[in-house]
Amino acid sequence: MSVLASTLDGLRVSNGFASSLPETFYTLLQPSGLRDAQLLHANDDLAQRLGLSQALLHSPEMLAVLSGNAPLPGGKSLAAVYSGHQFGVWAGQLGDGRAHLLGAIDGPQGTQELQLKGSGLTPYSRMGDGRAVIRSSVREYLASVAMKGLGIPTTEALAIVTSPVPVYRETVERAAIVTRVAPSFVRFGSFEHWLGHPEEMQALLHYVVQNFYPALYKNSEDHAELARLLLTEVTQRTAYLMADWLTVGFCHGVMNTDNMSILGLTLDFGPFGFMDAFQANHICNTTDQQGRYAWNQQPSVGHWNLYRLASAMTTLGATPETLNPVLQQYEGWFLERYRENLCRKMGWQEWLEGDTQLIDDWWRLLHRDQADFSLSFRALAWAEKHPEAFLQCFHDQDQARAWVERYRVRLEADQQTTAQRQQSMNAANPLYVLRNYLAQQAIAAAEKGDASVLSDLFTVLSNPFEERSGYEQYAEVPPPEAQSIALSCSS
Repeated sequence: MSVLASTLDGLRVSNGFASSLPETFYTLLQPSGLRDAQLLHANDDLAQRLGLSQALLHSPEMLAVLSGNAPLPGGKSLAAVYSGHQFGVWAGQLGDGRAHLLGAIDGPQGTQELQLKGSGLTPYSRMGDGRAVIRSSVREYLASVAMKGLGIPTTEALAIVTSPVPVYRETVERAAIVTRVAPSFVRFGSFEHWLGHPEEMQALLHYVVQNFYPALYKNSEDHAELARLLLTEVTQRTAYLMADWLTVGFCHGVMNTDNMSILGLTLDFGPFGFMDAFQANHICNTTDQQGRYAWNQQPSVGHWNLYRLASAMTTLGATPETLNPVLQQYEGWFLERYRENLCRKMGWQEWLEGDTQLIDDWWRLLHRDQADFSLSFRALAWAEKHPEAFLQCFHDQDQARAWVERYRVRLEADQQTTAQRQQSMNAANPLYVLRNYLAQQAIAAAEKGDASVLSDLFTVLSNPFEERSGYEQYAEVPPPEAQSIALSCSS
């Protein structure tokens, strides 16, 4: 086991982004630190994977770094530039408007970048103030933990610090900084920014391939062919990610191209939501009045965003004739992962003919009844031997009973014992989900300096499949008043 660093000077810090790319890709600048900062919560497991000791993570010297008041020793703090399409419209230059990349830590599990979010103004802040509030920071922190616990590719969060500094949104709120961790924060929009600039585009291509897809060099070093190979990898990862989101009831809310990771990670948690009552056209972002990013639209939006990435890659000499066949593989990859996920959730060993109709009818049943997404899947484990208990999830029990009889017949095609099936299904269907009303409870407590609810949620979301004694309140159907919680891009 690797020895964990007990001091900041003991960390191995690198600056791959700054040292590999021209200065046109970023602006070097220090964060604007938060005064009177306090550590609200820290991710000890992630720290260990980064090579930080628990003592270092909770030390005053680390708090100074996490609050933007001291540099990461050896790091080059910067804000990156990128562009993108927002709600389907070209938005032009964007960039890290309130985030600072501190550098990267070369730890036991590879190189991971550290980025502060809410750390002050940058040249890319546009009309913003460079700050984040406790509300949005707690949500991002918990969402990162939830996605990791579900096994879905995601950026992670190392810590959240708070401050009495006032931040003006719809109301006056308190400032916070969340420390985000990922191998890279390069986005589709990073490529879009350099459309028509071949030298910069080539530099970005080689940076991404060399550091994150080095095996592609075995096939070619030609820019156009490398672009095709990279697009292939990103298309597959994005298709898989969309299937993963769909099958846990996750709605991102702001699937702009600047929020799409070149590594296929879930990136930028804003007005996201895990569905409670199922609606196929569920919209989690009040700003999205047309429903562009509704739950059932996410796969097609992911595909559309990949076309924007491919368009940017024509700057590398790639042509639509070579890139379009790659993009046309998206649907097949999506269906592959979608069916694989549903087989695990349904307790099936493989996808059989007729399963598509049974699944479509399952979605219709959930939609018609507005049944709870996560708990309905969780209850399926009991449907084989205790169908009456399963039926309690539904108002229209006649429709549910007819469907569950077909489901029980389908289970006979699998050579598993009931105990085996229940065990595998419970490992695929989470009991604990980051529901908006639970996040709101954590936020309300955090704004008073109380991290107990946040800590409880961190515990159950880290392993959402395992039932824990004493945490029953986090596995309940939300109360009626919780359905009215509205989310916007304000953070």
